[in-house]
Amino acid sequence: MTTDTLTAPITPSFWRPPQLTLRWWPVFLRNLLVWRKLAIPSLIGNIAEPLIWLVAFGYGMGALVGTVSVNGTTVPYILFLASGSICMSAMNAASFEALYSAFSRMHVQKTWDGIMNAPVGLDDIVLAEMLWAGFKAIFTTTAILFVMLALNISHSPKLIVAWFVLVGVGVTFSCIALIFNAMAKGYDFFTYYFTLFMTPMMFLSGVFFPLEQLPDVVRAVANWLPLANAVALVRPLFMDEWPANWLQHALVLVAYTVIAFWIALALTRKRFAK
Repeated sequence: MTTDTLTAPITPSFWRPPQLTLRWWPVFLRNLLVWRKLAIPSLIGNIAEPLIWLVAFGYGMGALVGTVSVNGTTVPYILFLASGSICMSAMNAASFEALYSAFSRMHVQKTWDGIMNAPVGLDDIVLAEMLWAGFKAIFTTTAILFVMLALNISHSPKLIVAWFVLVGVGVTFSCIALIFNAMAKGYDFFTYYFTLFMTPMMFLSGVFFPLEQLPDVVRAVANWLPLANAVALVRPLFMDEWPANWLQHALVLVAYTVIAFWIALALTRKRFAK
């Protein structure tokens, strides 16, 4: 064993625990100040698609379907769809921000490299991006909630609790999306995420029809999807009921959030170590 081998610095593991400080806040604030210039067009774009889904399917298909049975309770289809589509909107808003916008700042614009010239670590940047994507989801879901209130879809006081759940849903999907952001070589890579992950999950999570209609094997897998657990928490609140097995659904989302953030952080460290 040579002297150089003995004195060579040990490269820290990419999977080491997160080293987080309050320096994530300036990064978060920087994203907010940049986004503020385009806040109105961005907000309109984020709520337009879910509202089109809601109007087209909720009122169009709702006229054909009429009502849907949820755990023995009969509800209008528009309420069934609204409670699922708002979870889908939180997923989409957080995913788009943590993919396209974060990738632009990380890879194209080299914003992350510039920030790390200041006393801000990569771990803090990833945390700020995760929270920022979740914050963008809050804006979208809040606007959609107000529209649903105006359309008299639901006026349950438990919608306040649903709002906090949706905040957590946005954070969960921002962590998952950051994994793909760390692996991407270009924008085209995100097509796999939307086509092979998000789209199937939308149809397997009870957004458009009850999970009870799925085969047993498919339903067993769907019950562990993050969107399915989000819908299971939010839908009863829209119905002015408390969700059954709420702790199980909440723990599934927390597990997805923690594990996905750790993986995203490790992959991002590996990418910047090259």
